[in-house]
Amino acid sequence: MKRSIFLLALFLLFMNSCEEEESIPASGTVTIDNTLAYNAVSQAYYAFGFLFSKAEKVSTLSSPKPDITVDSDGASLFFQTNNFRNSFYRTGEYADQTSAVKAFKELTEVNVDQWLEWASPLKPNQVWIYRSGAGHYAKIRIISTVSEVRDNRDYAECTVEWVYQPDGSLTFPGK
Repeated sequence: MKRSIFLLALFLLFMNSCEEEESIPASGTVTIDNTLAYNAVSQAYYAFGFLFSKAEKVSTLSSPKPDITVDSDGASLFFQTNNFRNSFYRTGEYADQTSAVKAFKELTEVNVDQWLEWASPLKPNQVWIYRSGAGHYAKIRIISTVSEVRDNRDYAECTVEWVYQPDGSLTFPGK
């Protein structure tokens, strides 16, 4: 009996030590839009943006708030942030997807001379740098955009490829 309990305890210990900690991805592809929903508890409208440090879409009512959200002024799409600092820098705009992908992959280091409040106007085949309020960075390649009127509102949607650099440097791993 003691041997069975010992083996069971050993097995459970082994199983527990084999669990991998889920790591947060440092790169990926995501689509965000400006669709609004209503939260009856807080009596507020919200949208979903993207939080690079958690690699997930989060509500504008959540804490922490998303790093970036997308919106439209009726003429163009833009990224905005709620970190009270100029946070965007466009590194380039390319003629086609192949050129944009190549530039994005080869962008391993950047020197920013002037940050912008918004990333605007957003267009496919652009590459942007984002700076968070905590001083972390992400590079973003615009894959596609949708700008139209839906439900009597200017609808904005943007699909991006991103790489997050949580160490506070403007150096990104090459692919």
